[in-house]
Amino acid sequence: MPTGTIVKAVGGFYDVAPDDEPGRVVRCRARGVFRKENLIPLAGDRVRFTPIGAGEGWIETIEPRKNAFVRPPVANVDRILVVHSVAMPPLSRRAIDRILVLAEARGVEGAVVLTKQDLLAELPDEERAEAEREAAEAARVYRSAGYPVVPASAPSGAGIEAVRRLLTGRITVLAGPSGVGKSTLLRALVPERAAAIAVGAVSARTARGRHTTRAVELLSAGGGWIADTPGFTALELDLSPEALGAAFPEFRPYAPACRYRGCLHEAEPGCAVRAAVESGAIDALRYRHYLQFLAELKEREEKRYR
Repeated sequence: MPTGTIVKAVGGFYDVAPDDEPGRVVRCRARGVFRKENLIPLAGDRVRFTPIGAGEGWIETIEPRKNAFVRPPVANVDRILVVHSVAMPPLSRRAIDRILVLAEARGVEGAVVLTKQDLLAELPDEERAEAEREAAEAARVYRSAGYPVVPASAPSGAGIEAVRRLLTGRITVLAGPSGVGKSTLLRALVPERAAAIAVGAVSARTARGRHTTRAVELLSAGGGWIADTPGFTALELDLSPEALGAAFPEFRPYAPACRYRGCLHEAEPGCAVRAAVESGAIDALRYRHYLQFLAELKEREEKRYR
């Protein structure tokens, strides 16, 4: 029985890319057993299918998933590519950190792409200098934490090949606020599909973009698959306060040396993580965001048990 990957899921039909026939797609429907088990096939699912005619088939089984997301509805994600602009809208490290925490909590690799590098030249001198400083500092901090970081400009092509190399052998999802250039980046990565990928303008009043992506589809790029999806529309942190520290990779070398087991790295005496922040070994802004996320998670738990 042939195997393959679902690359598009819409309206009860599933386009499956067979493993043994690169470039071909088989339009399938799913057997009723999936509806009985309340298991809905998703883009990214590994499946076995039975061909029933020219370009058609039935999905028979879905292989166990290593993860699955609801928004966007995609399975077996290997890497989340966090996309943010360095200008228009301005860089928000808190937004990047939130998505990286979500990736870590799901056991998914993270990487950061800093887009719209070409717009820096259009800023007034003082604004450009500040934006360049913030972008350079962000790149340093995330690389220090172990994340690949790629400065990119879709119009000039700078960084596009480096981003494409991050896709090899993986299912990758783009994530980031509206207007940061996700669709423009996707068009540069998959130029043969550029005409079908919508790009929205950024509002001059709010400096935010409009969502432009609608369907869920995996596109072949860089020897892997990249999801053309509506992106992350729900960014609620789905982990406990005790698990949050583990979602910050730079905390891990220090946390075992904390005086108390289960240290939340907040105000406990003998906290090795806070000592590392004070010495400059851990970035102070990342730690500040950790405290903000921790307060959010603790408040949510308190409401739950009232």
